[in-house]
Amino acid sequence: MRPEESFSLRRIAVPAYGPSLLYGVGQGAILPVVALSARDLGATVALAALMVTLLGVGSLVTNIPASMLTARFGEKWALVAASLWCAAAMFLAVVAPNITVFALAVFLIGMGGSVFLLARQSYLSEAVPVHFRARALSTLGGVHRIGMFLGPFAGAVVIGLAGTSSAYWLGAGAFLVAAVVSLTVPELEVARPDRDGQAPARPSMRSIASSHRHIYLTIGIGILLIGAVRASRNVVIPLWGDSIGLDAATTSVIFGLSGAVDMLVFYPAGKLMDLKGRLAVAIPFLTVMSGALFLIPFTTTMLGFLLAALLIGLGNGLGSGIVMTLGADYAPPVGRAQFLGFWRLLSDTGIMGGPALLSLVTAAVSLSAGIWMTAGLGLLGAAAMAYWIPRTGPLKPEPVISGGTGN
Repeated sequence: MRPEESFSLRRIAVPAYGPSLLYGVGQGAILPVVALSARDLGATVALAALMVTLLGVGSLVTNIPASMLTARFGEKWALVAASLWCAAAMFLAVVAPNITVFALAVFLIGMGGSVFLLARQSYLSEAVPVHFRARALSTLGGVHRIGMFLGPFAGAVVIGLAGTSSAYWLGAGAFLVAAVVSLTVPELEVARPDRDGQAPARPSMRSIASSHRHIYLTIGIGILLIGAVRASRNVVIPLWGDSIGLDAATTSVIFGLSGAVDMLVFYPAGKLMDLKGRLAVAIPFLTVMSGALFLIPFTTTMLGFLLAALLIGLGNGLGSGIVMTLGADYAPPVGRAQFLGFWRLLSDTGIMGGPALLSLVTAAVSLSAGIWMTAGLGLLGAAAMAYWIPRTGPLKPEPVISGGTGN
């Protein structure tokens, strides 16, 4: 039997993808109302906007602790604990008496999300054979996108029936179900015996950072740039729609259609990566997104803007799972979770920094200049991928220097 015929994603669909779908629904349900809830608690417009960024801040600062927790307790229990943590944080958001407590709740949701996202990536990286890795991880990214797409619509239904706070109850319910589904995830035997038959010591965070520093400083730069471009597109579309006079409803529809195109191509992209290599997707993904972003400032009508936004969605969809797949390629068999903690830290740094840099350039020059700068970052990312991926040897990570079980 050929390797392609000996493994099927369907056999692990529920435990592998069910929690991610529910996570996407839970987070998607609350994203549209976080700022509104902050306003209801007396926050200014600027402070309300800041509340949304706390999700990313919580994730960013928790990546390293998340990797340590996952390495210590395993992917299954990390998923369960993170789901319960997020559900509890949702309850806290509902009962928050003031903006300070509400901000804490949002930050805690981001923290739990970091553990959840790292554990699910680590699990599939180990559970799926190499020849199917990109398809599995691209599907993981696609399932998360589907959940994020469905979440706001489900939230809108319950908000219409029971008010804004019901979105958080929906999110809490989704996370509680995710915790139950995560209990079905099979345990992974991560530790492999050495030549003496002993299980190797769990490597420290310091040893992982040291032994893989050239990967973080080469292909990792490309991962950071990918995060920056992807996060910036979520700002570019609403801002440019507003700048050409489109109302909020029209811009939201265009944003949604861009996301719908994004979801259509995740599996073909993963299959292409598995069959033709990572560069077959990495370069077109970033090139198409950069080209679409470059065209945005030239659009002055709804139709032109829509076509450019759809092209952005297509480009981003082509790159579904690329960050997780490359992380899995370079991660060592022992110390995988620790490696991925640093990997996600790079990605999240780009996610936080991209929109901030766009904002600075827009304030200093113009929105068009900010968008073109973002397109330039995408081309730099494509160049980094083209230069470094063949040279750092995916699927052949260097040996880990054991540093005990410290941090």
